[in-house]
Formats: sequence, structure tokens, C-alpha cells
Amino acid sequence: MGDLLLVRHGETEWSVSGQHTSWTDLPLTEHGEEQAKSLAPLLSGRTFCLALTSPLHRAVRTAELAGVAGAVPEPDLHEWDYGAYEGITTIEIHRTRPTWDLWTDGVPPGPEGHPGESPEETGLRADRVLSRVDAALQSCGGDAVLVAHGHFLRVLTARRLGLPPAEGRLFQLSTGTISRLSTEHGRPVVAEWNVRA
Repeated sequence: MGDLLLVRHGETEWSVSGQHTSWTDLPLTEHGEEQAKSLAPLLSGRTFCLALTSPLHRAVRTAELAGVAGAVPEPDLHEWDYGAYEGITTIEIHRTRPTWDLWTDGVPPGPEGHPGESPEETGLRADRVLSRVDAALQSCGGDAVLVAHGHFLRVLTARRLGLPPAEGRLFQLSTGTISRLSTEHGRPVVAEWNVRA
């Protein structure tokens, strides 16, 4: 069975400032575009039997610049819905909720259409994506690649390793990086993490 490659989109203004960014569809910064382009050599030469991207522009653009041809938008790859904390930094949240932690507390509801998600709800989406990945990897001789967002890919990694969604907190993930999940003796493992060109 092939590997699962995870690509976190390149830098945006809010990833630099630390603002929670789920549905706000910010473009990549100039540096973010360069990060995405620099990933192309790391992905070249691989055969992808499945290439999916979050439908948000920052992920789609990263896939294009990194040379992930034919990536299909997948709504379940959307970033964790931060609800009322969209656009707000953890430092700002701690002014009124000093012990708040995304991984254990989730988020309060936001505007209509953005109720926020718990770790478990985000994990259910990750499980659906992983089912699709597994089906593809079992039917072809190549790898799978997902181009998406930091917190979502961290949850997906936890689920791939058989951990609860909140254990995604253990996997810090930088913008413009590739990580590779593989298997060893039939068990899922982290083979590479946060790789840059």
C-alpha cells in the first residue's frame, strides 16, 4: 500500500498573525506562494492515485503551485470550523477564558452557517476522508496526497494513527510543508513530518 502525503497550505496573513482561519478564504502571501512552489520537487516523481484539496483558495492555490495536477476539491478537507473564534488569536481568547484550549474545549457557535466544531466532529470528517484514502490506496499502486489546513490535518493524523481526535495537539504542523504517513509491519506510522524543500 502506498503512502499518504499531507500538504499544509502556504502562509497567509492570518497564519502569520496567529488568527484562527477556517472559512475566511484568505489568499497566500507572496512568501506563501514561494513556499508552495518549493514543494514541487518533493512531490515530483510520485504517482498519485488520489489527490484531494480543501475547496478553500489557499489550499487549491498551494496544490497548483506545488504541481499536484488534477487535485479534486473535497469539502471534508475544510479547516476546523472555529465558530465565534474565527479571526481571533489564542492570546485574545485567553483574556476572557484563560484556560481555554481548542483541543479540549472546542469553540462557541459563530454566525449562521458556522456553528463551530468539537474535536470529535472534526474527527468524523477526518475519518470520512481516510476511508476514501484507504479505498484508493488499496486499488492502485501509487500514493495519496491531501492539501489542506493545519488543525484539520493534525486531527486526521491522530485518527490515522488510531488516536482520539484531540491528540492532534501532539503534531505541530507548519505552513508550506509536507508530511508523510506510511506503514511499518502493517501499522500506520509517521514517516516524515514538517518537511520543507
